[in-house]
Amino acid sequence: MGLLRLTRRAALLGAGAALGAWGSRALGPRMPSPDGTRSLRPADAPGTLNDASGLSETPVFRHITVTEDVGEPLVNRFRNELDEARASGRPVCLSAARHSMGGQSIPRGGHAITCDNGFVEPDTANGLFRVHAGARWGQVIAALDPLGFSPKVMQSNNDFGVGSTFCVNAHGWPVPHGPMGSTVRSIRLVTQDGDWITCSRDENAELFAMTMGGYGLTGLITDLTVEMVPNRRLEATYAEMPGEALGTAFVAALEDPAVEMAYGRLNVERARFFEEALLISYRPAADQSDLPPAAGSGAMSRAARHIFRAQLGNEPVKRARWWTETAVAPWLAGAATRNSLINEPVVTLDDRDPGRTDILHEYFVPPDRFADFTRACREVIPASYQELLNVTLRFVAPDPESWLSYAPGPRIAAVMLFSQEMTLRAEEDMARMTRALIGRVLDLGGSYYLPYRPHATGAQFAAAYPRAAEFAAAKRALDPDLRFRNALWDRYLEPL
Repeated sequence: MGLLRLTRRAALLGAGAALGAWGSRALGPRMPSPDGTRSLRPADAPGTLNDASGLSETPVFRHITVTEDVGEPLVNRFRNELDEARASGRPVCLSAARHSMGGQSIPRGGHAITCDNGFVEPDTANGLFRVHAGARWGQVIAALDPLGFSPKVMQSNNDFGVGSTFCVNAHGWPVPHGPMGSTVRSIRLVTQDGDWITCSRDENAELFAMTMGGYGLTGLITDLTVEMVPNRRLEATYAEMPGEALGTAFVAALEDPAVEMAYGRLNVERARFFEEALLISYRPAADQSDLPPAAGSGAMSRAARHIFRAQLGNEPVKRARWWTETAVAPWLAGAATRNSLINEPVVTLDDRDPGRTDILHEYFVPPDRFADFTRACREVIPASYQELLNVTLRFVAPDPESWLSYAPGPRIAAVMLFSQEMTLRAEEDMARMTRALIGRVLDLGGSYYLPYRPHATGAQFAAAYPRAAEFAAAKRALDPDLRFRNALWDRYLEPL
């Protein structure tokens, strides 16, 4: 069983299953690209912060890391930063790992706070856990797994902060659920005037809904109370189909209440671009006794990154990878626990190439328009010179709560990973292609995700998020000095 599970994980990781809702690039120096064109950013300068894109170098006044447990010492650290920022008119922004890609977690010229504490307190009687905002999902899994529990919804990688997941309202593999915010019962946050308050659907409900997917613009979260579910041993079923059929097939598969997790793939080989699809669904195995501890990233997983990275500019490898996903992975598939499937860091697939960076896109498409989406992608993406390495497809149930909701109805989420040169010409080409894709998705009644590169026009942002102006007005009312700011506010919300 152990060897089979590792082999299966390697096959899945080689196919890109470890890709989450964020990027996988670690921060570090960038050098000129191999073809001699000018690098977008040669190196990070002192007094700046960057994010997972490597393209968001931003000057900050101060960067501190807080590790205090939830309580008055942590709240007082926040209050001290707020008082000093208020006295000098500087912004404040709280984050965890800064896996965003467009400065959404960085306050220009302000006080950047990294929250890093692994506190997790399970409540097995009520199916809940209380967690520090800076805890990473891997720490949550480590706390819940020995008790037989698993996060109800989390991002598909384990090195993101729990509070950050709520602030971007990320989704994951578990079905048929909405974003992670739907599983949060309550939060506590420090407001711009230093009050430490509780927010839930019953208490400060409007602020709770604004903070869910509000990108840290409403306050500094200290802790959250979140739902958990039993951990199970799951078995995978693989179904091949035409790419255009995946949207309706995904919804049909979820009519089976036994399906607990699911995701899809599209063939990115240029000769058959988006023409072939694979849907993988997970159901409980018959044997639920003696669940093994959650597996982590092992040697086979790390070795698999070479297969994934070898796709760059290599169509035969892309073809071989698709064969691996559709023919080899089903043959090797064995049972794995829910926690093992989601207990993988994004760094597993880090490209480690100083001349390139991983850039993610994500689009949310009504299932009955998914065929139109695949046709739009065939017309837009190959016309660029961007290298698309992976597409992961997930189902997202409607989110009627978040003011900046990306899923007003059921949606198929298409998470795309591009490998982009670290050059100005590549950034300009990526911006052009992104705007073209967003335009086509908006025409289909869909939307795009906000944590990535800020290439959308202001008009596209307003069309994708129709409550954005209302959000901006409410934010000004509760934070009149605009103490909580980041690049998302500066670029898109401040002008509204």
